Amino acid sequence: MNKIYRVDLTESERSRLTALIKRGTTPAYRIRNAQILLNADIAADDGGPPKTDAAIASYLHCHAKTVSNVRKRFVEQGLEGALGRKPRDTPPTPPIFDGEKEARLITLACSTPPAGRSRWTLQLLADTLVELKVVEGVSASTVCRVLKKNELRPHLCQSWVIPPEENGEFVARMEDLIDLYQRPSNPKVPVICMDEQPLQLIKEVRLPLSMAPNRPVRYDYEYQRNGTANAFLFTEPLNGWRRVSIRERKTRRDWATEIRTLLVEDYPEAERVILVCDNLNIHTQGALYEAFPPEEAAALRKRLEIHPTPKHGSWLNIAEIELSAFTRQCLNRRIGDLETLRVETKHWETDRNVRQKEVEWQFTTAEARVKLKRLYPQIKMK
Repeated sequence: MNKIYRVDLTESERSRLTALIKRGTTPAYRIRNAQILLNADIAADDGGPPKTDAAIASYLHCHAKTVSNVRKRFVEQGLEGALGRKPRDTPPTPPIFDGEKEARLITLACSTPPAGRSRWTLQLLADTLVELKVVEGVSASTVCRVLKKNELRPHLCQSWVIPPEENGEFVARMEDLIDLYQRPSNPKVPVICMDEQPLQLIKEVRLPLSMAPNRPVRYDYEYQRNGTANAFLFTEPLNGWRRVSIRERKTRRDWATEIRTLLVEDYPEAERVILVCDNLNIHTQGALYEAFPPEEAAALRKRLEIHPTPKHGSWLNIAEIELSAFTRQCLNRRIGDLETLRVETKHWETDRNVRQKEVEWQFTTAEARVKLKRLYPQIKMK
């Protein structure tokens, strides 16, 4: 078949293309086009690859149409036109967001949403940009791409514990707890962490549908609220021990009863128990005197050493780690009565203790003084 566009390279063109192929900094498409021209050259040696477009395409792992287009551009536009890419028939569409408009979008997404709105949505951002005449028109998906590129998610809101800055009381209690966690295990003076969590008893009104192939377990959205309960969790991080007690209420007397169980039944041989807990108003030694006779309350008080976490510093309580595991592994379902909750809690507690899940606290006071420097009061030397 006779070709309309024939490639007939001069000696200088052939030398230039050969040198171009051997350079490592040339774009891949220019190397490919140079190889097409060299293989399509009618003056090439007969021992080379076949000169048909299909054979050249197969040899260079490209499409036969690509070979044909390079031939055509060589005849019509010369060597440089053949080495380059095919020019666009229409100019490219200019981007909606340049640097200035993108900055306006980011500023808007980080601002307070308008009255009556709890948060910025993608569509609300797009509509507001048009109202402010930042852009003539934009879709929510385009706004999403710009925000994703800048790692902004205005549709999400996260609850966080924000500690106070330059607060001496906070850092004093923080360093006290960090120093406690650095102590070696001592059976005579164990370090125990405790926390509690209110629970709802949720009863099913219809039986769930069992799991089947290509279908998960399905629960009816309707349920019956069957009262409340409270979980008291105690854990000794260094020995991998924990105990969870389910009670109907969370009062000072309930807390005092749990402390008595901790001291008398869980650690009867301990000379003193160091207890890490939060600042809840029921976590006081006075609760012991409200629940027991003075003699018994005094005996318990002498064996109890309370180290409270600082306000807005609950992350310093290792019991929160255990409470999180308990919530995800055992409570992430509907449990309708107190007795079932206690049985399921006991199963989780036993399994967790058998597996000896320990906590290795590695954050030191020296690291805290560097990484959390903003929390420490700045002392001005006179």
